[in-house]
Amino acid sequence: MGAPHLLVHDHTDNVGVVVVEGLTSGTKMLCVVTHDNSSFSLTAGADVPIGHKIALSDIKSGDTAIKYGEDIGKFIADVAKGAHVHTHNLKTKRW
Repeated sequence: MGAPHLLVHDHTDNVGVVVVEGLTSGTKMLCVVTHDNSSFSLTAGADVPIGHKIALSDIKSGDTAIKYGEDIGKFIADVAKGAHVHTHNLKTKRW
């Protein structure tokens, strides 16, 4: 297995974090679940900066974002599998 492009912390997560510079749309990413070191493949649907999130499945507006096995916010737009997840389609519930 090579170096991962995306880290997912728990199998219940619906977003993962990009861990490489220069991820471009169409890249077949190696995704690693840190909980058990399992892996899967996912195609990036956009250019996504390091540290930003990617949707692991199709997500509907109003759904809860799960990262680290925890609720981190609410989706404010539909998001396709492999798409960039950031402030344009996700809002924290803290504010």
